[in-house]
Amino acid sequence: MAAVFLPLLGAFIAGFFGRLIGDRASHIVTCLGVGLAALAAIFTFYDVAIAGHSEVVNLTTFLSSGTFEAQWALRFDTLSAVMVMTVTTVSTLIHIYAVGYMSHDDGQPRFMAYLSLFTFAMLMLVTADNLVQLFFGWEGVGLVSYLLIGFWFKKPSANAAAIKAFIVNRIGDFGFLLGIFAVFFLFDAASFDVIFGAAEGKADTEVTFFGIHGHALTITCILLFIGAMGKSAQLFLHTWLPDAMEGPTPVSALIHAATMVTAGVFLVARMSPLFEYAPTALTVVTVIGASTAFFAATIGCVQNDIKRIIAYSTCSQLGYMFFACGVSAYQAGIFHLMTHAWFKALLFLSAGSVIHAMSAEQDIRKMGGIWRLIPVTFTVMMIGNLALTGIPFFAGYFSKDMVLEAAHAAGTGAGNYAFALGITAAFLTSFYSWRLTFLTFFGAPRANHHTMEHVHESPLVMTIPLGLLALGAIFAGFLGYDLFVGEGRAEFWRGAIAVLESHDAIARVHEHHPAILIKYLPLIVSLGGLGLAYLMYIKRPDLPGRLAAAFPGVYQFLLNKWYFDELYDFLFVKNAFRLGSLFWKGGDTGIIDRFGPDGLSAATGVFARRLGAVQSGFLYHYAFAMIVGLAAIVSWFVFGRAG
Repeated sequence: MAAVFLPLLGAFIAGFFGRLIGDRASHIVTCLGVGLAALAAIFTFYDVAIAGHSEVVNLTTFLSSGTFEAQWALRFDTLSAVMVMTVTTVSTLIHIYAVGYMSHDDGQPRFMAYLSLFTFAMLMLVTADNLVQLFFGWEGVGLVSYLLIGFWFKKPSANAAAIKAFIVNRIGDFGFLLGIFAVFFLFDAASFDVIFGAAEGKADTEVTFFGIHGHALTITCILLFIGAMGKSAQLFLHTWLPDAMEGPTPVSALIHAATMVTAGVFLVARMSPLFEYAPTALTVVTVIGASTAFFAATIGCVQNDIKRIIAYSTCSQLGYMFFACGVSAYQAGIFHLMTHAWFKALLFLSAGSVIHAMSAEQDIRKMGGIWRLIPVTFTVMMIGNLALTGIPFFAGYFSKDMVLEAAHAAGTGAGNYAFALGITAAFLTSFYSWRLTFLTFFGAPRANHHTMEHVHESPLVMTIPLGLLALGAIFAGFLGYDLFVGEGRAEFWRGAIAVLESHDAIARVHEHHPAILIKYLPLIVSLGGLGLAYLMYIKRPDLPGRLAAAFPGVYQFLLNKWYFDELYDFLFVKNAFRLGSLFWKGGDTGIIDRFGPDGLSAATGVFARRLGAVQSGFLYHYAFAMIVGLAAIVSWFVFGRAG
């Protein structure tokens, strides 16, 4: 319980009493809260995942309505233990880094409180024992992400990014909510144990949903996956992710590495007992994941903002995790999630250190020639790069290769599609990662003289977390391989993830060792990407400009992110404003107000003005009115009675 609730305690103290206790005390309580939670999480991981002592800790009744009752319980199995340990350890290092990075900000207690609250919401999500509690944590990370992305609320761009993230996630969350309703409709329960125990019995159930007659579990799992698409920024619901870079760098690291964006991958892995009986839904997961991996990698190749490049890298790597789950290699997906948390947090925080050194400059075209000036930042960012690009024997090498091998071993059309796009994305990933490195650290300095004079290494409070994250980026893959995806995986997972024997792609990898070309192809393309980046940005720096000029359409297409924002603006945003204007001016103002409150008040005013005109104050006007009235009464008596 300490691993879950200590961050909440730190958030409460810093959030409500931050002004009273000051910045330093707020730093201490929040860092101490997540730090102690991380220690508890490591112990929990050993006790649950290694020693096999899984348990569910019932706290209280979360929701009770009629015959329905959902407990507030903490589920500790291997899957949740892995997630809790990853979230708390990475979050602790980000908290410590934030102390230095935000040292000149006026709202430090508020920022630290948001970070801790965000961590707590993610912990509630991954330890949920039922879908209602999971949805509570799911919406919690969505709410706090809005607060963190828009933390610098005086910047219009930050406010717009926060609103965009909130709205796009609501679209996915609506699908997730429908999926929860569908699960309850099928199983009459929200508890995972009840749902998973009855999953096989519902394997052939068919339903009619919104007039569509189809396989019940397929419809349910696709709805759940739509929720995952929004939270994990998959293709079509990805547009919020790069804009989230408007938040402070520690926010980017926390959202993009260990929390929030990994929630969708966790959801698919948690609901694996349902997805295994919905092969069509798994195919959708595979295709969307593979397409996202390729799509985001192409955009990353031409971006110039250092944080946006890493953001699109996150989007791409999430695609790898999803298509791993789509070919039933959930363990490989979670393994890549865990290793990715370490090296992606390292890359984001290293980028923050570069920005700190370069006086807030984020455009890599205005950097260069600084590797000697910030050697610690350069070293750890190189480690992160090596892990991301899958160079042996860094963390990403073990997890990404297993994801690709599992996709190939699946032997399905969707699996082959994922393998092909995954290999292509691996080449592009290597290219844009080394492009970022070469432009940022090497070559002649392109910043102005004033900026170069002030380039400096970050303080220890920032570099120590970078060093610890670098250790994770080096060793996490090697240490976790056998447990997560090796021969010892069955004993490690102990049923926390369900895989039908006929679907087990990881088992096929171990039983039918992939051909030498398949095994080493990811490394070959990664080295190819490195070579191309070296040629274009070190040996022949004129080539990028010449290529952009030769293929302006392709360059603008990628630079403008496949025009998804413009397309959505044309299809949805502008039409929503037009519809809103129609309802406002035509409906509310033109009809309701005109014939309702405003119309009645206007008519009353006109009548009052005309009646007031009669009240002139002249005696002969009143005498005339009396005569007219008397004539009217007499006429009524005479002619009315005669009739």
